[in-house]
Amino acid sequence: MKRLVSLIEGDGIGPEIAAATVKAVEAAGAQVEWERVDAGMGAVERHKDPLPQATIDSLKKTQLALKGPLATPSGGGYRSVNVTLRQQFDMYANVRPVRTIPGVPCRYTNVDLVIVRENTEDLYAGVEHYVDPRRTAAESIAIITKFGSERCIVYAFEYARKHGRKKITLVHKANILKMSNGLFLDTGREVAKRYPDIEFDDMIVDATAMKLVIAPERFDMIVTMNLFGDILSDLTAGLVGGLGVAPAANIADGGCAMFEAVHGTANDIAGRGIANPTGLMLSAAMMLDHIDQRDAAERLRKGIFAALANAETRTGDLGGKTNTAGYTDAVIRSMR
Repeated sequence: MKRLVSLIEGDGIGPEIAAATVKAVEAAGAQVEWERVDAGMGAVERHKDPLPQATIDSLKKTQLALKGPLATPSGGGYRSVNVTLRQQFDMYANVRPVRTIPGVPCRYTNVDLVIVRENTEDLYAGVEHYVDPRRTAAESIAIITKFGSERCIVYAFEYARKHGRKKITLVHKANILKMSNGLFLDTGREVAKRYPDIEFDDMIVDATAMKLVIAPERFDMIVTMNLFGDILSDLTAGLVGGLGVAPAANIADGGCAMFEAVHGTANDIAGRGIANPTGLMLSAAMMLDHIDQRDAAERLRKGIFAALANAETRTGDLGGKTNTAGYTDAVIRSMR
């Protein structure tokens, strides 16, 4: 029986990379059926709402989504649909694996790490306001709870056990933010005692950023809060070739899971047929693992890595010579 998946194509290059990903997923033999729904600025144009009720209802039904990039205005305007979806469906764990991929231009050869980011709290909880009627000053409040911290950190340790990871580094700024970040750190130390088979240490966020650039091979897994995780996961993607090759998952306990492209909408190249669908394809492979279609996931990854290994079949943003369609065809050929 096929698994129903809510497909949010997204804005900008989203429809192009979503079409390529759907084609590759189906060629991998995945047993999925797509329910296409809208979100983002395209949904505003069509439905006057960046997150229509029909999209929410679809995710409630399917409990599984694959999502392309969404446009969110900076400053005023609509709130981030990405954040809203994560909070509404309590997808508290954001999982961002990064690894060096043969053929993808980058400065490092031995990066293989996973960041688990708390996904619903911290400064992204959305608790902010202007402090004077003239709106000349504003305040944002970071909310860190023991409950939210513990379940995210436990998820990281369970992920480490399941995937053969040996070490977790908890990243914080508890030397300055002693109560909020201190709570996250103290909770991490308590949880680590339950997992004596997993090595554990902690590191201040600025030192982490420096050491990731100097020696990324020293890291195996990182668990951290929402804002730091957002920044560091993009930094680590830069170590292996950029956001175009970075997959991501958002996970709830026994509930909804959303797999997504983490790069932007790239409106400047939308419609030109040259977008790189690798990030969304790799996210789709994570989705297939999540629903226990691991053979299809491995076939998909095999095709992706084979296509990336050859400059003739990589897209131009990765120093290659082909377009979206040519790359997708190469992925599918390599699976066969």
